[in-house]
Amino acid sequence: METEQRTQTSLNQVGTSETNGSSLVGTVKKLLFRQMLVGVSDGRFFLGTFYCIDKQGNIILQDAVEYRNTRHSSPSPMEQRCLGLILIPFSCRKSCHVDCSIEEQLSLLSLKE
Repeated sequence: METEQRTQTSLNQVGTSETNGSSLVGTVKKLLFRQMLVGVSDGRFFLGTFYCIDKQGNIILQDAVEYRNTRHSSPSPMEQRCLGLILIPFSCRKSCHVDCSIEEQLSLLSLKE
């Protein structure tokens, strides 16, 4: 959980911080082409391969799948659809979770400190 929060902080700072930029870029480079789950403000989640992030903090996922609650309209609680390449605006993003090993999580923590 702490690693996810630090990763989220790093992703937020890439678009907004001018100081210590090279270490933040290094952190983000370690996350490239990993599976990333991004939650947005309207309750949807996107799962895809982390492709890039820009100065403003917008994230691009490739081979993305959207997951959303269907409530009462369907017998299954979640509905999914394949989207391909998508951009998730910084203003909509609420959470980011990256799939990586314990060793990689520890190395990400050491980069942040």
